[in-house]
Amino acid sequence: MGIDGGPRTAVVIGAGVVGLSTAWFLQERGVEVTVVDRDGVAAGASWGNAGWLSPGLAIPLNEPGVLRYGLRSLLDKNAPLHVPVTPDVGLWSFLTRFALHCNWRSWGRAVRANLPFNEECLEAFDVLTGNGVEAPTIEAPIMAAFETQKQAVSLLHELRRINDSGLEIRYAAFEGDELRAQMPQLSAGATAGVRLDGQRYIDPGAFTHALAAAVTARGGDIRPGFRVTGVTSEAGGHVVRSGAGDEVKADAVVLATGAWLNKLGAEWGVRTRVQAGRGYSFTVPTDEPVPSPLYLAAVRVACTPYQGKLRVAGTMEFRDADAPLFERRVEAIIKSARPLMTGVRWEERTDTWVGARPVTPDGKPLVGATRVPGVYVAGGHGMWGVTHGPATGRMLAEQITTGKTSAILREFDPTR
Repeated sequence: MGIDGGPRTAVVIGAGVVGLSTAWFLQERGVEVTVVDRDGVAAGASWGNAGWLSPGLAIPLNEPGVLRYGLRSLLDKNAPLHVPVTPDVGLWSFLTRFALHCNWRSWGRAVRANLPFNEECLEAFDVLTGNGVEAPTIEAPIMAAFETQKQAVSLLHELRRINDSGLEIRYAAFEGDELRAQMPQLSAGATAGVRLDGQRYIDPGAFTHALAAAVTARGGDIRPGFRVTGVTSEAGGHVVRSGAGDEVKADAVVLATGAWLNKLGAEWGVRTRVQAGRGYSFTVPTDEPVPSPLYLAAVRVACTPYQGKLRVAGTMEFRDADAPLFERRVEAIIKSARPLMTGVRWEERTDTWVGARPVTPDGKPLVGATRVPGVYVAGGHGMWGVTHGPATGRMLAEQITTGKTSAILREFDPTR
C-alpha cells in the first residue's frame, strides 16, 4: 500500500472501455496498473457496438413497455428482443427478477441512480481526449424515427420523465418531408421523428484501442491472452492467476469483464446476476453520406456513421455470452430496418459481429467494493457501457484510492 494507505498497484481484469477507463483514472491518481484480458483490447462489446455517447438515450432497459413487448415476442425468433427456448435455470431466474423490476417505480429509481453517469459522461470523455487519448468524439444529434406519430409519443413521454428526473435533454419533433430533409436515409415509411440534441458518437473500436495506447504510454502493462482462473488474497495484496500459470500481484483488483462477471464476482459476494444481452452489428455502404446517428426505435435498430459507411446495430438476445453468431438475427435486423430506409446497400454488408452486453435485472450497474477488501467490480451497464465507461472509471478510481464510497456509488453496490 502507498504511504497514505491507498494502493500503489492494481490489476484490472478486462480490456474494454470500462476496464481501460478505470485503469487510466487510477494512473491519474498515481497507481501503477496492469490490465489483463482473456483475448485482447476491445475484443468484446467495446468493438462492435453503435458507439453512441448518448446521455439522452442511456435509459434503463427495465421500463414496463419492454416487459409487454418481450412477452408478445417471446416465441418470435425474428423479434428485436429474443429469448431462446432453453432449460437454463439461471437465465429464467434472471428473467423473473427482471420482470419484477419492469415497472415505473423501479425504472424511475434506476433513472435517478444513473443520472450522475449521464450528467458526467461527456465531460469524462473530454478529460480522456484532452490528456492523451488520441481519438475524437463527434458531436451530432441522434434522430429517432418512427412509422407513425403514435409510436413517437412513447419516446416523448420517456424523455419528459427523464427531464423530470433532473437530466435536461433537448429535443425536437419532425414529420414527413421535414424529417427526411434531416435524415436522407429515411424512406417514406418513416413519418415521424424526434431529434435529440447535445449527443455524440465515436468509432468504439478505434477509441478503445487509443485508450489502451494511452494507458501503455503512461507506463501501464496490458497483457492479452491472460485467461484468469482465480484471484487469491495474500499478505499485503492479491494474486491474479491465469490458466497458463502466469500471475500478477497487486494491492487492488478490479473485475471489469462485462458479461463474464458472474463466476469471479460470486466468489467475492456479488449476488446480482449479470445476464448476457447479445447485440449484433454490421457495416453497409450508403448512396449518400449519413449526417448523424439514426435510431429506428420501434424495431430497436441503431445506425451510426462509421468509416465512411453505416454501422447498423440491433437486437437484444438473452443467450450464453460465448454462443456463436446466428445469421438469422442479422437477417431479422435487415428485414425490420429495410422498409424505413433508402439508399442503403444491404447486400454489400461487411464486419458482421456479435457481442455480449452485461444486463442487470434492476437497470443499475455493479460498481464498487466487494466483500473482499481491495477487490472491486465495474460492470453491468447493459447497452451503455461505452457511454458510461469513462465516468464509471473516474468514480471508481476515486473510491479505490481514497477508501471513501460516494453517495453515487452506493446505489451500485455490487453486493446488493
